[in-house]
Amino acid sequence: LTISSHLGLYGVLVIAGFRGTVPHGLSLEIGDTVQILEKCDGEFTGWNSSDYEGIFPSNYIHLKNACVKNKGQFEMVIPTEDSVITEMTSTLRDWGTMWKQLYVRNEGDLFHRLWHIMNEILDLRRQVLVGHLTHDRMKDVKRHITCYSTYLSYLFSYSERFFLRLNRNGLPKCPEKPERHCSLFVVSSSYSQSLLCWVLKIEVGLNSGEKKNACNVQYRRPFGCAVLSIADLLAGDSKDDLVLKVYMCNTESDWYQIHENIIKKLNARYNLTGSNAGLAVSLQLLHGDIEQIRREYTSMFTHGVSITRKLGFSNIIMPGEMRNDLYITVERGEFEKGGKSVARNVEVTMHVVDSSGQILKDFISFGSGEPPASEYHSFVLYHNNGPRWAELLKLPIPVDKFRGAHIRCEFRHCSTKEKGEKKLFGFSFVPLMQENGRTLPDGTHELIVHKCEENTNLQDSGRYLKLPFSKGLFLGNNSQAVKTTKESFWITSFLCSTKLTQNGDMLDLLKWRTHPDKIAGCLSKLKEIDGSEIVKFLQDTLDTLFGILDENSQKYGSKVFDCLVHIINLLQDSKFHHFKPVMDTYIESHFAGALAYRDLIKVLKWHIDRVTEVELHEHIQEVLKAQEYIFKYIVQSRRLFSIATGGQNEEEFRCCIQELLMSVRFFLSQESKGASALSQLQAVFLSSFPSVYSELLKLFDVREVANLVHDALGSLPTVMHGDESLQAVKLQSIGKTVESHLYTNPDSRYILLPVVLHHLHMHLQEQKDLIMCARILSNIFCLIKKNSSEKSVLEEIDVIVNSLLDILLRTILEITSRPQPSGSAMRLQFQDGEFVSCLLSLLRQMTDRHYQQLLDSFNTKDDLRDFLLQIFTVFRILIRPEMFPKDWTVMRLVIWDSYFFLAVIFINQLCLQLEMFTPSKKKKFMFIFILGEHKLHFIPALIGPFLEVTLIPQPDLRNVMIPIFHDMMDWEQRRSGNFKQVEAKLIDKLDSLMSEGKGDETYRELFNSIIPLFGPYPSLLKKIERETWRESGVSLIATVTRLMERLLDYRDCMKMGEVDGKKIGCTVSLLNFYKTELNKEEMYIRYIHKLYDLHLKAQNFTEAAYTLLLYDELLEWSDRPLREFLNYPMQTEWQRKECLHLTIIQNFDRGKCWENGIILCRKIAEQYESYYDYRNLSKMRMMEASLYDKIMDQQRLEPEFFRVGFYGKKFPFFLRNKEFVCRGHDYERLEAFQQRMLNEFPHAIAMQHANQPDETIFQAEAQYLQIYAVTPIPENQEVLQRDGIPDNIKSFYKVNHIWRFRYDRPFHKGTKDKENEFKSLWVERTTLILVQSLPGISRWFEVEKREVVEMSPLENAIEVLENKNQQLRTLISQCQTRQMQNINPLTMCLNGVIDAAVNGGVARYQEAFFVKEYILNHPEDGEKITRLRELMLEQAQILEFGLAVHEKVVPQDMRPLHKKLVDQFFVMKSSLGIQVREQVHG
Repeated sequence: LTISSHLGLYGVLVIAGFRGTVPHGLSLEIGDTVQILEKCDGEFTGWNSSDYEGIFPSNYIHLKNACVKNKGQFEMVIPTEDSVITEMTSTLRDWGTMWKQLYVRNEGDLFHRLWHIMNEILDLRRQVLVGHLTHDRMKDVKRHITCYSTYLSYLFSYSERFFLRLNRNGLPKCPEKPERHCSLFVVSSSYSQSLLCWVLKIEVGLNSGEKKNACNVQYRRPFGCAVLSIADLLAGDSKDDLVLKVYMCNTESDWYQIHENIIKKLNARYNLTGSNAGLAVSLQLLHGDIEQIRREYTSMFTHGVSITRKLGFSNIIMPGEMRNDLYITVERGEFEKGGKSVARNVEVTMHVVDSSGQILKDFISFGSGEPPASEYHSFVLYHNNGPRWAELLKLPIPVDKFRGAHIRCEFRHCSTKEKGEKKLFGFSFVPLMQENGRTLPDGTHELIVHKCEENTNLQDSGRYLKLPFSKGLFLGNNSQAVKTTKESFWITSFLCSTKLTQNGDMLDLLKWRTHPDKIAGCLSKLKEIDGSEIVKFLQDTLDTLFGILDENSQKYGSKVFDCLVHIINLLQDSKFHHFKPVMDTYIESHFAGALAYRDLIKVLKWHIDRVTEVELHEHIQEVLKAQEYIFKYIVQSRRLFSIATGGQNEEEFRCCIQELLMSVRFFLSQESKGASALSQLQAVFLSSFPSVYSELLKLFDVREVANLVHDALGSLPTVMHGDESLQAVKLQSIGKTVESHLYTNPDSRYILLPVVLHHLHMHLQEQKDLIMCARILSNIFCLIKKNSSEKSVLEEIDVIVNSLLDILLRTILEITSRPQPSGSAMRLQFQDGEFVSCLLSLLRQMTDRHYQQLLDSFNTKDDLRDFLLQIFTVFRILIRPEMFPKDWTVMRLVIWDSYFFLAVIFINQLCLQLEMFTPSKKKKFMFIFILGEHKLHFIPALIGPFLEVTLIPQPDLRNVMIPIFHDMMDWEQRRSGNFKQVEAKLIDKLDSLMSEGKGDETYRELFNSIIPLFGPYPSLLKKIERETWRESGVSLIATVTRLMERLLDYRDCMKMGEVDGKKIGCTVSLLNFYKTELNKEEMYIRYIHKLYDLHLKAQNFTEAAYTLLLYDELLEWSDRPLREFLNYPMQTEWQRKECLHLTIIQNFDRGKCWENGIILCRKIAEQYESYYDYRNLSKMRMMEASLYDKIMDQQRLEPEFFRVGFYGKKFPFFLRNKEFVCRGHDYERLEAFQQRMLNEFPHAIAMQHANQPDETIFQAEAQYLQIYAVTPIPENQEVLQRDGIPDNIKSFYKVNHIWRFRYDRPFHKGTKDKENEFKSLWVERTTLILVQSLPGISRWFEVEKREVVEMSPLENAIEVLENKNQQLRTLISQCQTRQMQNINPLTMCLNGVIDAAVNGGVARYQEAFFVKEYILNHPEDGEKITRLRELMLEQAQILEFGLAVHEKVVPQDMRPLHKKLVDQFFVMKSSLGIQVREQVHG
């Protein structure tokens, strides 16, 4: 065993993740870093990056040497590898996380950009690791990394800066301009995580803490930085005022990254600027785009609030958006000492200069909130030759001033002497645009620092513009200039322009006529150009493409086509979707390619003819996605050609289109088994094919287009077992066809209808995509109804009847015969209702001729009979009251109108007139209505339907039902001697009706309407009173009435959206009723699982486990077979009990009630052992061991408990005038619990006292809530009082299995002594005893019994001291065993006890109870006085030991407080000893 406080090793996981399932195992993922503490037999002990400690195998990591700095609480482990490698590794890890987020958000452009940059960094990292790079090459690598890092910070920096000037008192410098005090940040919630605030101060004179000088020159100097995480704000709508702590870096050289250090919590690199320093900010989240915000918050904009934009373009670029902003970040510099003994104090001054050498005025913006300035002065870092500023500026330079302009940066040394002179020693410059029109590229640029003197004239820019300006790879190539100077200055640029481009490939393409030899290369590179660059020059780009096509279509036709497809598909991206109207306008108004249609048709056909070539599938898919706009170009080109030539070559064009669509038909007719590349191509084509119809109608008449579409859709294979996604897209294409303008024309509709109905029939036959089928049918019948006066409609009805009537009936029967979800009413879904509507519409549109043709189509009477039975079955189903939503009034009227009309015709048939019957036939027919003893065959089957009849709100109808129920009860009593069947069926049906009525407002009234049936006179009771079985009948009615009260409460509670205490309490009440009063085990088990589901939804995992235990207790470890029930399969009783045990253990684990889980682990382990199932026995013992580990290793919160009284008649039955004790949620205190209860009962009045309410409150027509906290009284006192048991174990017994709770109310009895109130301070202790222990199947249980006792002042004092001594012991023990994260709790407790004792706390007890007068007057308290004296001496010993422990762990900054505690303790101890000795001697 090798043990060391730190082995100085640093591990990186490279092989595989380690799950840490072994005891004390440390779970690790690939890429985690770990710090090694110990090594033993191939295993390591160490910490991971989340500060968790544990063991893991040594072969899972790759070791790297490291050194430890600042050993102790704030130690840092730093790898000893090259700092470049460390920086690369850290950067790649951060970028990897960002890269995954970009993929999830489907931001393909940024995703691929970051991927390419990461690959380049990985390649550079490999070169550095090899170790063969020269010194100069290593510098190049560092420069590359800096360049990429800064560039990506632009891509992922999400807003500009807001600039605010404050005076020396911290208030806004311009209070008369309140609009400058606030800003509207336009950001994306998917990115923004932190609000960063940098604070800079203006100093007069420059010094480093030395004595002040008389200088009047002002300098900007760094002061502090504040960071606020706004992730929570983005999820809510907070307006709270916040005070941000302001931090200062320990060394000024780290100022550029102070915000990153704060975010990463690298505490060793920064500290607070002062105890009172802070920034007060108020934040409010406004949703919507900027125009929406302007409309909804007009007052904010009328005051001129500043707008802080997202850095760069927004996620969606709008046409017409005009921007020309150049962002410059002043990064850093490398300067020589200049002959001085110390480093320089460098200030940078920046100007924007035009081609004539004049400084452009007001084009440098420090941020929103301040007007632009003409020059910029950087802040000054004291004595630093390599200053890093990282200040962001925005240069809103107009396009017309961009060409010829440049940025000039002047460098001055700021003296610390009295005059405070600023001496110019050098300058750098960079042009904003090259000669070819390409602007300054985005990225970091290393500029040359040209040396100059103070008196150098820089106004003549022509003298220095000829000099080289950059050392970088992007700008300039003058290698000689690089060698002549060691000084450099770095800036980062980022252009956000809708008019200028940095892309050389785009410029080459737009200027293709000047370089005809580069055309092929330019077309190939178009796909690599950023999409935002293409849409900026969309019209110019399209003109260029068609210009090249006109120039040489044979040579460039295919490449131009590919480029056009790329641009069309680019506009499908959500970022550029708004540019589609721009392309539409271009096609209509600017497109001039009259000959382009020939090449476009030719190349499109070439691609479609090659759909079977696998290597081209990806490219062909892109072509098919773009077919809508390709056809738009084809059609517009042909129209232009026809206008120019008077319609020449018309026949040739028609032939080309016919050949193209013939290729399409062949392509669509290809069959493929399952999902394949071919089926994907077919799906892509069909999804956009309907958009082509309107374009074809511009050149062909409707019949021609309809025939073309009919042939194309008709060529689709009829096989339904292929790719399911293709079948769905096929039907969607049919749907779009029906919704298209082409289908609305009667001539074209009659052509298209057969192919539409053919595909519908196939899908309905397979019962697939019913929602889409219903929508298509609805659209078809809407058009038929709209055009019902046209003659063509009759022919369409013929086609529909022949194709769809039979399958439509079968579909409705199939839908309505589906098994309904448990607990839900049988009600049509939306699409099912549409099928019914379509059926009724079809039947109403059919004429007598249609009906006659339908009847004649049946070959035999059996076929006709089957059809009629089928349609009558549909009608019988449709008149059920629950089949339609209650707001479908018109549909109900239509159905009932048809039903009554049919009923009248049926009854009036000659064959059903009784007077026409023979006497024997008439007698046989009438016998059906005389049941007699046959009534028994209908019990209990008809109880449910009869009960539903009582829901009809007609008193006469209910009066008819009373004798029927009485008759049923009487007949079963005669047969069986009881009416258990009637009772069971009645209860089941009531419960079923309640479940079906969930959420329906009318059901409470309907349930209420049943109660009078069983209620007082006149009712069923009146008829029962005369029977011999009166007692059992009255008992049944009383039981049903009580059940209905609970069902009504349950239904009302279930209407609420969120799971709350009412839902759970009501379910518990109903569950207990089914068990105790009805003894209906199946209903009891059903409600156990309903309660279990509620607990899971509310994340009450402990309560969920206790609930499932109720069902577990009903089962035995036997092999009795059990039927399928609820979500349980058919299995043996042993298997179900095993399954329940495992589920309960899992829930106890999630609820951190591990002790209960251990008990169940032991029980199931005994079963495994008895069956010699050692494999599962091993797993169970490991699970049991893991629960023990969790008890010892994981922290558990002790919940608070609250007593709640529900008073008043407005509360539900199960709460009314009862009191409960509730187990609070984690971190929930009394105020939060009270607010939660008032939210659950919004009409309740909170009582402000703890006294028992009187009868007027009980009987009030209102709701009163009485809430106060109570203290649990643990049952297992032995565990809690035993020494040596860890607090992790004791904490469970303090708050679990609790039956009794107490509430103390202090009061004074007799005369109150103002000098010492302890003499008369009594306590009224109320003990509440519950019906069940907490926690249990609910978070609250009813109070069964109350006990009230009074405690004397002496007894109260003894209890206070006992509790305080126990608290001290616990805290000291935690500190000794290092269970305590910090020692503040112990410090506060010691301070509270010692300070109170010194200021009279314990002394008051001595004065009250140790004086001779009290001892003589209360001889019965002798033992109690002795106990109090022992506790006081014991407390002194505990305090002395606690101070000794505290001294060992107290941090340096708390030493003065510790010394004060020690001094006060000696005062307390001496005082206590004198007092005790005096009483003893006395």
